[in-house]
Amino acid sequence: MLKLVIVCLLFAVHTRSQLPKNEQYPPLFEDLLNVLQENLAYVNRQTRDERFGLAEYDFIIVGAGSAGAVVANRLSEVPTWDILLMEAGDEEQFLMDVPLLANMLQFTDANWKYKTMPSKSYCLGHVNKQCNFPRGKVMGGSSILNYMIYTRGHRKDYDAWADLGNVGWNSDEVLKYFLKSEDANITLQDHGFHQKGGLLSVTEAQYKSKLAKAFVQSGYELGYPVRDLNGNSQIGFNFHQLTMKNGLRHSTNVAFLQPIRKRKNLFVKKNCHVTKILFDETKLKAIGVEYYKGKNKYRVFARKEVIVSAGAINSPQLLMLSGIGPKDHLTSKGINVIQDLPVGRNLMDHVALGGLTYIVNDTSSITTNRILENPFNLHEYMMYHKGPIAIPGGTEALALFDLDHPNDVNGHPNLELLFINGAVSSDETLRKSFGIDDKVYNRVFKKTEQKNAFMIFPMIMRPKSKGWIELKDRNPFRYPAIYPNYFSDEKDLDIIVAGVRISEQLSKMKTMRSFNAKLWDIPILGCEHLQFNSDNYWKCAARHLTFTIYHLSGTCKMGPTKDPTAVVDSRLRVQGIKGLRVIDASIMPEIISAHTNAPTIMIAEKGSDLIKEDWGVII
Repeated sequence: MLKLVIVCLLFAVHTRSQLPKNEQYPPLFEDLLNVLQENLAYVNRQTRDERFGLAEYDFIIVGAGSAGAVVANRLSEVPTWDILLMEAGDEEQFLMDVPLLANMLQFTDANWKYKTMPSKSYCLGHVNKQCNFPRGKVMGGSSILNYMIYTRGHRKDYDAWADLGNVGWNSDEVLKYFLKSEDANITLQDHGFHQKGGLLSVTEAQYKSKLAKAFVQSGYELGYPVRDLNGNSQIGFNFHQLTMKNGLRHSTNVAFLQPIRKRKNLFVKKNCHVTKILFDETKLKAIGVEYYKGKNKYRVFARKEVIVSAGAINSPQLLMLSGIGPKDHLTSKGINVIQDLPVGRNLMDHVALGGLTYIVNDTSSITTNRILENPFNLHEYMMYHKGPIAIPGGTEALALFDLDHPNDVNGHPNLELLFINGAVSSDETLRKSFGIDDKVYNRVFKKTEQKNAFMIFPMIMRPKSKGWIELKDRNPFRYPAIYPNYFSDEKDLDIIVAGVRISEQLSKMKTMRSFNAKLWDIPILGCEHLQFNSDNYWKCAARHLTFTIYHLSGTCKMGPTKDPTAVVDSRLRVQGIKGLRVIDASIMPEIISAHTNAPTIMIAEKGSDLIKEDWGVII
């Protein structure tokens, strides 16, 4: 990363020095200047806000991530409301928006760097048998760390939410909120499923490698359509739709907060770790929060509501620290129980088999060194925002399947194949970001370092297995105990195996044969006792190389008051407590068959309107 930073800065300085005084800067250099200027103005404003901030606001929003940034934008549209947005991390920086660097951001302070608890049935090939769980600790949250993939899910996902008693969350209702955010610039799109003019740019990568094109073409040869995966049907193949703009990441911070930085009723406090929700004397109404900035403790109060948008790990942690959670668990940690609710349960994630690698004879496969040592690639990106540096972390395309109804063109996906250009060895940081044990890496992947390759991640889209989050103790600065409970229902492993078999079929298609695609067949350490490529071998491999796709959700489940498993109602209000809502991915009653960033933004858009309605604002 440092190498790229130095090269980019030298190139920018050189370019500027070569330009006549009246000539425009190259696009990326001009963007860099603009972003730096905007960030400086934004930081200056935050310093002013924090110095002269109020003691009381109408709404306090905890977390400036994929949801919180959206909520802050929409609530501050009401000029008579004072809004405080609180973020534990710092400002987004320009280099965080370079797509290829997505993987490297996990090693920065923008990541909470969570880990699962050690397991005996998953993450077995990872350091200390723990999987890394990256979560954004930065303005923009996990929309800064993610790979920018924009998918919404199937209509049955949301109709199922409504069928559970969540009024207003059916597919037709939520589509309006996907469209509200969107500014679409994509080639293949179904009529009525996209729009232009929203705050969030949804586009395609400006560069598509030969291998990614071969993946999509092979799917077509296998009999699957190339379609708008956010359109009328989701079964098929295509390149990613992405939250990018002009070849740069388009985070919720850039999309929803930077354009409104001059709103006088929006205040932002960064580097503030909220540790407790405050209640009135009845313990039935939230009235503010307690937080630390550095070693100093402060309190700030809300006239109307506290909104928790801290994500599927931090939101339940904050609720439990504040006395809202399972009674027996809180009592065991010495926490006074304010409301007995199943906070932290219902943890869901999309998990994949990692390391399914195919060796090819094509030199366009991505390796970080090859890209950075090629001055043409740097020139293409600096000048035009194009080339392989515009690929989000190396992932380029995906395919969705309904294994239960393989001939149904309108099927409900339960499997995704995620195409990654390159191998685990293609970037020196990749194995560390996934936390692969050195013994496993050296035994299985070391010899791929000098080879051209691609990977396919078979991913479970509607997992039956669910986990939970608990507090380790009352210390708000100690990370919670995370038990994803992957593969507790072994039917999930059948989805993985089916994904491997479809990947094999793809490798045998005419287009892939032209690249001489061959499965890397060194067995996973810990699975050598099983016949390689057997169903049981791949199930064992999934338990060893357990790759989270960072789609944590469900830990503050939405449901009707009669549902004993629910934490918030259909208006996202914490049950039994006034003035407190949760608005983020943690409210999902069932995980959707899509990458979760776009649905989280949708939840924030709809949640903002619910707040306005409840406080008499005409929408």
